[in-house]
Amino acid sequence: MDIEIITNLLTIYWHIFLLFFVVAILYSSVGFGGGSSYLAILALTGIVFTQIRFISLMCNIAVVSLNVFHFQKQQLYDWKKVIPILSFSIPLAFIGGYIEVNKNIFFILLGFTLLMASLVMWFNKKIVSKRINTSHINLSKNSSYAGIIGFISGMIGIGGGIFLAPLLHLRQWDTPKRIAATASLFILLNSISGILGYSFNSDVSVEWDLAIMLIMVVLAGSFLGNRISQQFLTPIQIKKGTALLIAFVSIRILLKIF
Repeated sequence: MDIEIITNLLTIYWHIFLLFFVVAILYSSVGFGGGSSYLAILALTGIVFTQIRFISLMCNIAVVSLNVFHFQKQQLYDWKKVIPILSFSIPLAFIGGYIEVNKNIFFILLGFTLLMASLVMWFNKKIVSKRINTSHINLSKNSSYAGIIGFISGMIGIGGGIFLAPLLHLRQWDTPKRIAATASLFILLNSISGILGYSFNSDVSVEWDLAIMLIMVVLAGSFLGNRISQQFLTPIQIKKGTALLIAFVSIRILLKIF
């Protein structure tokens, strides 16, 4: 990448790079990719809306890849329970990513999705369970819910973990650590599937220099976040603060549309 191009991008988008770096640090500490916040940031900029999904999903992939690696080393995946969830969500995330969405419809969906995500994050603490109740584990229901989340995720440009994790906690699907691990893998694979679907779309338009630089920024933030962020803020504080930010952005988007 040319030095002049890098300098120009830093001059124009320095505030976006900074925000992405901070978001990657915070989200990586609690096992999420940050797609909802990346979308929120990009939605308030002058970046062409057709690039927003792509950049958000690519940044998701960069952030959660490290998390998935660490979770796998700890052997936190119960594949008999994880595979049914992924088998439904991955193809539907591809379809969601492939669908061409009108600009106004996209921002309406984005606004409501972000608003819902902010509410889920705010109330997440109240639905976390520390035990497993096997009577609540219904593979077909969990897979169906995951499929719906995957489809919405691909269409909007998020990984879906922000919705899946609270749902699995509510259904007492497994221990908090295993749910966090599953959410990270869910985000990674759905983001990859959404990107593939998006790449088959004839309306694809991506400013690669900007996308690559943002990916590098969130990779650095994720690497740092896995080591230091929890020393300063608890996961609950991070979630509460992020929920307020996303709620504010979602309301601004919806007010702009309506």
